[in-house]
Amino acid sequence: MITSVEPPEATRAWVEGRLGSGERVVGATALRGGWTSEMRRLEVEGPGGRRSLVLRSFVRPFFVRHAHGLLSREADVLRLLAPTDVPAAELVAVDATAEHCDHPSLLMSLLPGTVRVDDAGAGPRAGLLARRLVAIHRLAVPEGARPRTYQPWVSPERVSVPAGTGRPELWRRAVDVIRREAPAYQGCFLHRDFHPGNVLFTGDGHGTRISGVVDWVETSWGPADLDVAHCSTALALLHGVQAGLGFADLYVAAGGALSEDPGAHLYWRLLDALGFAPDAEKVAAPWRGLGRTDLTPDVLTGRLESYLRALFDRYG
Repeated sequence: MITSVEPPEATRAWVEGRLGSGERVVGATALRGGWTSEMRRLEVEGPGGRRSLVLRSFVRPFFVRHAHGLLSREADVLRLLAPTDVPAAELVAVDATAEHCDHPSLLMSLLPGTVRVDDAGAGPRAGLLARRLVAIHRLAVPEGARPRTYQPWVSPERVSVPAGTGRPELWRRAVDVIRREAPAYQGCFLHRDFHPGNVLFTGDGHGTRISGVVDWVETSWGPADLDVAHCSTALALLHGVQAGLGFADLYVAAGGALSEDPGAHLYWRLLDALGFAPDAEKVAAPWRGLGRTDLTPDVLTGRLESYLRALFDRYG
């Protein structure tokens, strides 16, 4: 959470140095829903009128250490996406090593819409998510412009099994699956952190639309199954096991291609799901900040265990 809404002095000076002639920052508002970075909406005023920008700053020690790679990657991706139909922000400036700012920072345009993680309307939104993800995976990226190969976010030795679980054998079985060598795959452009918390929506009912996809710091090259797995796990935690299980079907119905080998599909799904153990707190805290106070650690641990069981029932 941001303790000081206004950007620190050096960061503010850097921002204003990247604005147009006569423009200045006249206000700042904290943006909710993030965990890895501090996000601010900046109000900018100048001869041409008023506009809004977004400032992302890494302040947690872990992310400060990795900021150069993360923010440089996001800047490159935003440049890459600029001429496409992907609703991503426009890059304004980046200071990935805090050469000028108080913290490593990236400045970009503000996208319309809001994050929606409530249960109401979750089904139709999942269909929109699937169609957007198919479009992202279909982006033609020249080999020299491809992002790094994906990196797994968990290993068998680092899985945090819930304390007091009544199904230890389920966890052992799941961990054993990801001990094996990763299945062969056909690579594509991955968002790598695609889930409802990183997608903006506008409209209501039949008029609901995706207006923005944010947080491109983990963009990678890898199997479509991995992006689908990540969104599936998030949907299972947010809206229940069936929501998570059904997302792959929505993705395929939208024209996406996934591994035809159930064992390979199970591997990618578990590789993602086990990274949320034991209680998905890294994503749960931002979700609760957006109103999902029902997502307690016990609720999320129970959903995650049930989701693992359901994955084995379907694919294993």
